[in-house]
Order: sequence, then C-alpha cells, then structure tokens
Amino acid sequence: MTEQAAFDDAGEPFPTTFWLTCPQLVAAISRLEAAGGVERWTRRVGENPELAASLERGNAEQRALRPELDLGIGGARPEAKTLKCLHAHVAFALARPGYELGERILAEVDPPWPEVCSGA
Repeated sequence: MTEQAAFDDAGEPFPTTFWLTCPQLVAAISRLEAAGGVERWTRRVGENPELAASLERGNAEQRALRPELDLGIGGARPEAKTLKCLHAHVAFALARPGYELGERILAEVDPPWPEVCSGA
C-alpha cells in the first residue's frame, strides 16, 4: 500500500489517500465491487449505526489528513452516506488500523492476504 499526494502532477486533486498495491488484493476487492459490494456495503452502513459511525469517523479522519481537499475516504463528500470505492476503504483500514468498516470489507476477501502479497 502507498500514500498518494493530495494533488497529481498537473495540480488536480487526487482524493484517494491510500492506494492498494498488491495486484491480487486489488483483484479480490474488484470482484467484491463487481458483485454489488459497493451497494451492499452502502446498505449495511444505512442499516447499522455502528458501521455508520465508523464511516463518519473515518471520513472525518480523512478530512483531517487532507484538509485542503475536504473530502472523505475515496473522495466522498462530507455529507455523503454512500461508499464510492471499496478499495479506498480497505486501504484506509490497512493504513489506519481501527477503521471497522474497512476491516469488515477486507474480512470478506478469502484469503485476505494472498501468498504472493504476504511473502509466505
């Protein structure tokens, strides 16, 4: 995983702070998204106050990390209660342990650490 600059080389905002670098983990999260994961997790956040609070805290932490952009995880607007990119939430959880929503999304990946990424 890497941490990205707030702006790209052309000076445009780059809202994703943490970026997954393991191709197998990226592919696994992409499969979750392709299977309706963004919508499913957005629904779960709407139905579960604990997950909603986790998202709110994570977005606030993201805005504190990047006050010049004033965006939540994955570029979400502060008032948004929807998810945009599961990859961004998983990367945030890996970079900032304790982000429960991202950790729960990561827990769906089986195995969460493919051998090629973990060096096993």
